Parts: sequence; C-alpha cells; structure tokens
Amino acid sequence: MQISGGVQLSGGVNLAPGGSGGAGGGGVSFGYASGGDSPAGKDIIDKFPFASDGNASDVGDLTVGREYVTGQSSSVSGYSSGGAPQSVNSVIDKFSFSADGNATDVGDLTQGRHSPAGSSSSDNGYSAGGSAYPIVSNVIDKFPFASDDNATDVGDLILQRMFTGGGQSSATNGYISGGQSGPTTIVNNIEKYPFSSDTNASDVGDLSVSKTHVSGQSSADNGYVSGGATPAQVTNIDKFSFASDGNGSDVGDLSVSKSHASGQSSADNGYASGGYTGTRVTAIDKFPFASDGNASDVGDLTATRISFAGHQG
Repeated sequence: MQISGGVQLSGGVNLAPGGSGGAGGGGVSFGYASGGDSPAGKDIIDKFPFASDGNASDVGDLTVGREYVTGQSSSVSGYSSGGAPQSVNSVIDKFSFSADGNATDVGDLTQGRHSPAGSSSSDNGYSAGGSAYPIVSNVIDKFPFASDDNATDVGDLILQRMFTGGGQSSATNGYISGGQSGPTTIVNNIEKYPFSSDTNASDVGDLSVSKTHVSGQSSADNGYVSGGATPAQVTNIDKFSFASDGNGSDVGDLSVSKSHASGQSSADNGYASGGYTGTRVTAIDKFPFASDGNASDVGDLTATRISFAGHQG
C-alpha cells in the first residue's frame, strides 16, 4: 500500500511512520508491538521481555489488520489507534497486559487518520497529528483509560504534520518530535502539550537534525528520538530533557541505520523494534537510559514489520 505524500525510500517503497513513544518512566515487564506493514496490514500483537534479552512472541491480534498505527499504554492495557486503510483509520483497539489475548474495539478518534504520534498520561491516551490524505491534521485527541469511550479534540499542534514524528511522555506532558509538515518538508521541531489541562501545544526545542519516520522513547527524565529518515535512514539517537525546555542532543547510535521502527520504554532502557533499513527487518535494538551510548541488537520480532505501534506494560 502507498500513502500519498510520504518520503520515497530506496527500493521504491513509499512509507509512513508507525506510532511510538512510551509513557514517562517506562513499562514494568514487557514491550509490545502491534499492527504494521509486512507488506500488507498485520493484526499481530508481539510481546518481548524487558528482564532479559530475547525474541518476541505472538500473543494476540488486533480487531483488524492495519498499518501506520500509533500506540498508547495505561498501567494495565495497550492501545492501538488510527492507521490505514481508511476504512479503519479511526479505530481505538485495547488489549490486556495481564493476560495474552486479542484486542477489542473500544472507541474512535475524532478524525480518521494514519500516522499520528502517541503519548500517554496516567489517565488518558493521546493521539496527535496524522493524515487522511489530502487532509493534514494538527489535532490532539484524548481518550480515557478508565472507561471505553471515543476520543475528544482537546487542542492543536503548532504544525500540521502529515507524517508525524515520534511521541514521548513525561509525567506531566506529551511530546511530538520531528516528522513532516508537507510532502517534502521534514522538520526538527519538538512540541509539548500538558496533560493537566486541555490546550494547544507549544514549540519547546529542536532535534539535532530534521528527520521523519522516527521512533520515540521515554525515561523518567528525558525523551528520546531514535533512527528515522532525512530522507536517507540514520542511526542517531537524540535526547531532550523533560525538566527544562531545550534542544535535543545526539547521544548515541542504533545498531543499524533504520526508519519506521516502533518505540518501547522500560524503566532502564529504550527499544527501537523492527523498521526499514532498505528492507523490512525484525531486529529489536536496546539502548540505556542511565548513560549516553549506542544501542545493541537484543532480539527479533516474530515477523518483519514497519509502521506499527509500540507499547510497554
């Protein structure tokens, strides 16, 4: 499937980014990867352990196979929102962290769209930006974790982003970083919006380089933006502070240049799983939060995938 307006990559594949970004402080036990393009839309929910390096296992299915989807995480459930094809691009799916199993359809976004950026507070999931070509969205949607329900439009990004960047989450704010504001316009902006009140985002800094199709990770103190395309695939891992607004800095490299990966976050490490290196890959990269450094390849997903959602629980 081709999404109009995407960055054209080697091999003639026209790709859009998947959802990424962990809740501030990271997950407890497992990383999850749901949906994706392999090359058709997949319904797979993969799970891999944080306690030890290893491969993922297939533990369930989304309600419908789809790609260009983004992820959110509560303390008990993972959510997969938006995506493509257009017939399912408003769906919010939920699956349990406590027991392996299939997802259920629990609501809809306010706008059907693919490639939004996901963030998570303790109470709500957020889906920012995205596209339902030719419509480009700056909408910030919010949906509750306490009850199954539709999302509400609670604010706007500064930039409309047809292919959004990575999503990150602190304890108090959601972030969107990088991405595309137009067919050929790749941006480096870091935007922030508060969880405590429904309002618009503000521009709080810049990445070290403009890049799109990135994956996002979050520690308790910092947001991370790994890999991506400029439009060529890159390895660099950017880090920016949650405590003060400011620019990102390049603090390490993935094990290989890749874009279109999904992001997961434990308390101690960031993960960039799957993605596109010139071909679709299964590799799960891990990098430490405690010190700046490079990532290492620590396992594989059950199938090659791009443009899929990341979660942690």
